[in-house]
Amino acid sequence: MTRRKLLYSFFAAPAPLLYPCYWEPRWLDVTHRRVRLPGFSPHQPIRVLHLADLHASIFVPPSLIERAISLGLATRPDLICVTGDFITLRDGFDAPAYTRMLQRLPAAAPTYAVLGNHDGGSWSRYHHGFPDHRVVDRILEDAGIELLHNRALHTEAAGSALTLVGVGDLWSHEVQPARAFAGVTTDAPVLLLAHNPDTKDRLRAWPWHLMLSGHTHGGQVIVPFEGPRYAPVADKRYIAGLKSWGARQIHVTRGVGNVGGVRFRCRPEVSILTIG
Repeated sequence: MTRRKLLYSFFAAPAPLLYPCYWEPRWLDVTHRRVRLPGFSPHQPIRVLHLADLHASIFVPPSLIERAISLGLATRPDLICVTGDFITLRDGFDAPAYTRMLQRLPAAAPTYAVLGNHDGGSWSRYHHGFPDHRVVDRILEDAGIELLHNRALHTEAAGSALTLVGVGDLWSHEVQPARAFAGVTTDAPVLLLAHNPDTKDRLRAWPWHLMLSGHTHGGQVIVPFEGPRYAPVADKRYIAGLKSWGARQIHVTRGVGNVGGVRFRCRPEVSILTIG
């Protein structure tokens, strides 16, 4: 296609198509939610930056991810959690440049992550992705982001003790709760990082208070009078936002990127959670 034809096809496209394909996927929404955990009174409120589904790819330009990081860091978080799907396919991103971009997160606050189904593994292998997650593991390691792949750690944020637990991706069959929760008690609040919110059903018997997830993209396309068109979860109650699950809470962010380059009535999200 010649440059002239490309420009003509772009400007000739109906305005309703330009909005979901160009404008809304780049229109970042910074949301603030307060989380109260029973029995937990921190020395001061803990500000958590929750990102997910960056989806570095041909549909999600580096400038969008860069801007999401800048907006999140502007809130001065005490803790940063990234819940998977750093990439979409095995190509469409520049690993060294992506690493340099992600380095901004741990330079600002302790940053922890888990992997998503697109980051490599048994699901990704059959969807034009990597057969394992060594590439993404290396990106995170070089960026200084600590990967919690079926493991836990005890840390502090804003002067209060916290336990962080991360599990592998559900669709990739890498959830190993016995390994992830080894030695975990409820002496301090337990924040669980799991890419897919459906993972909660596998972890019902394990001790955690607040689960941070992504995966759904908030539905990505919300059809009037119908609802989310893209919501790849079994439990449709947990597609976006902060909601209770019995005595526990689950936060699902709508994510920064997308698959396919389209969003409609479902803006990309940079989530700020204030605990306490």
